[in-house]
Amino acid sequence: MAFTPHTSYTNKAGTELKAVTDPTTISKKEYGDICGDVFGEDEMRARYAKQDYIYPKHVEVIKDLEPLAAQMTDEILLDTGDKAWQPQDYLPDMTSDDWVDEVKELRKNADTIPDEILVTLVGDMVTEEALPTYQTLLNTFEGCDDPTGTSESAWAKWSRGWTSEENRHGDLLNKYLYLGGRCDMRSIEVTIQHLITNGFNPDARKDPYRGFIYTSFQERATKISHGNVGRLARESGDPLLSKICAMIAGDEGRHEKAYQKFVTEILVRDPNGVLAVFGDMMRGQIVMPAEQMTDGNDLKLYENFSDVAQRIGVYTAIDYADILEHLIKKWDLEHLEGLNAEGEKERDYLCKLPTRYRKLAERSMNKAKKASDDKPTLKQFSWIQGRSA
Repeated sequence: MAFTPHTSYTNKAGTELKAVTDPTTISKKEYGDICGDVFGEDEMRARYAKQDYIYPKHVEVIKDLEPLAAQMTDEILLDTGDKAWQPQDYLPDMTSDDWVDEVKELRKNADTIPDEILVTLVGDMVTEEALPTYQTLLNTFEGCDDPTGTSESAWAKWSRGWTSEENRHGDLLNKYLYLGGRCDMRSIEVTIQHLITNGFNPDARKDPYRGFIYTSFQERATKISHGNVGRLARESGDPLLSKICAMIAGDEGRHEKAYQKFVTEILVRDPNGVLAVFGDMMRGQIVMPAEQMTDGNDLKLYENFSDVAQRIGVYTAIDYADILEHLIKKWDLEHLEGLNAEGEKERDYLCKLPTRYRKLAERSMNKAKKASDDKPTLKQFSWIQGRSA
């Protein structure tokens, strides 16, 4: 790089640089970029729009859906702030004169929860607390990202709004467990930190089609899990925990509708593309977001947590098959038109999967139940002070 001495260049931030460029070597604009020139929102978006995409056709479809993203942000997401429910609405008010009595009442009801339900609740909470990983994932989907962190695009607003609602879930469950006094909160915090550090890879590959199929599946799975924990909590005698889980499941249900609507509209525009992606994903498996969890000692913590959840009916292999069947019906794959030969092949493959998965799930669950009836295999969990479940 050649410089002309004793001259100056002032960038948009107002910083004076005691050099200018030799125009035969590098332009002033290029030099400004190198030296930290400040870009406005419109210019930044324009620069990002020039990048080469891995999935240009998918991005074109996603851009066409920006009005839908704005609509879902307005219709699906709740108002932010005072008008929205907050974790404190369901917890003892520690500033009130009778806070001690409120905490005692919470603990009295929490004592009715069996350790098996408690372990499942902790696992669900840890999953929710790994929210930074999930927002990072959303920002990898081409055409849906938030390049500045404050972008005014419809997709960026959806992502931030969705994240702000999801953030309440981990906060609320974490505080409930802390006040309940039956868990080793430090062990739980260690698990959360490990999970965020380890991350997770749902094999989205930056593809918005894969991303929205994954979130359509995962939001429904989370809704089912929270709903079942709430049902078990009510049956065990803890109405507060039941109400908490119902509120969280309600959020997941609203979010599920939005992501499934996105895929519905993508199918209208590119049915063959969606089926190719969906079929490829199901030839693998839908990765659960907490599969990398560990408390630093138990390397099979996720497997052990999942075994408990399945044994008490919170989330089972049957649920996995049911979710797949629901999505196939929701997106009306059997009646899709305009498919090419490959699309027809993928559609036939997908429509047969729920029956196949259900048979495998029933066989596996019956085998596990027989083994459990003979001699239940209990595992120690640091989350509950080393007790077994």
